Amino acid sequence: MDSTIAKLLDKAIDGGRLTPDEGLALLESNDLAALGAAADAVSRRLHPEPYRTYNIDRNINYTNVCTAVCDFCAFYRPPKHDEGYVLDRDVLLEKVAETVELGGDQILMQGGLHPTLTLEWYEELLQDIKSHFPHVNVHGFSPPEIHHFTKVAKLPLRTVLERLRDAGLGSLPGGGAEILVDRVRKDITRGKVLSDDWLNVCRVWHELGGRGSATMMFGHVETLAERIEHLERLRQLQDETGGFTAYICWTFQPEHTDMADVPKAGAFEYLKTQAVSRLYLDNFANIQSSWVTQGLKVGELALKFGANDMGSLMIEENVVAAAGTVHHLTLEQIQGAIRAAGYIPRRRNVFYELVDEAPPRTPETVGA
Repeated sequence: MDSTIAKLLDKAIDGGRLTPDEGLALLESNDLAALGAAADAVSRRLHPEPYRTYNIDRNINYTNVCTAVCDFCAFYRPPKHDEGYVLDRDVLLEKVAETVELGGDQILMQGGLHPTLTLEWYEELLQDIKSHFPHVNVHGFSPPEIHHFTKVAKLPLRTVLERLRDAGLGSLPGGGAEILVDRVRKDITRGKVLSDDWLNVCRVWHELGGRGSATMMFGHVETLAERIEHLERLRQLQDETGGFTAYICWTFQPEHTDMADVPKAGAFEYLKTQAVSRLYLDNFANIQSSWVTQGLKVGELALKFGANDMGSLMIEENVVAAAGTVHHLTLEQIQGAIRAAGYIPRRRNVFYELVDEAPPRTPETVGA
């Protein structure tokens, strides 16, 4: 291994903060084994406990109608398209009920940037869910959606977030980040929030006492330096607010999109980027595996490349599936993957609080 890279890895393992240039050097090194070992060391330093976590939720896409044009998205439909929909309230509530019956206590609710749905419509939606299922957390509305709400309602961001919180919004998913570099965003999307406003939605939500996740979708038109710029902007905001619960990254899925000619990034690129993310995001407590895009075995391997969480059972998922990538895991498979990585599986909520009873530590609960 190059001595410079070895020094950078040792620095990160010991808790030192990498600079953007140092993070880029690690991404460019392609020494997957060394990056993975270092990321695993950082993960074990931050999470010395004998378990790794997962949760049970459902991704409900309440509408696919969207005024933005994203070349990377196979899910959205423009307004007035024959295949556009808005879920009937009864159908949506039935989906929540099915989730609860399967042991879930959270729904991830996201949709397109619908041009006519009012802020009152979203408030009533949240109120209906909370009145029927008061214990269910609504992890809802990505920053691009929230920013869009402010435009439709012609109200300040803080007011919109306060009203959604008061109506029952529990936490904010970090979707729609893609790469937080405006050159990239302008290249692959039109009519969608740019980097500063994406970050500001999260900032104001955190200032109101809210928590939420952060994401990165990579492997399309961005450079390695722009991946690091994305991580740097997340790290700076986390320094400022401390409101991010976790970070999740995944590779762009090109099938059935207007960017289908982009070569698909594979497991090597995914594991490398996740490992560097773990080394770089020193102020993020949790990194989540993306088995949804990578499949069971690579999702399991991610637990050795910096992830301390297997993500969600995800009873329903539509956006990635629309791009032709369909991985479905059972609860037993998720738990089995955690055991195979050498840990006890524990169930958590969106705030990374354990919600199950601790199992006895026996040979049956821990894999080889």
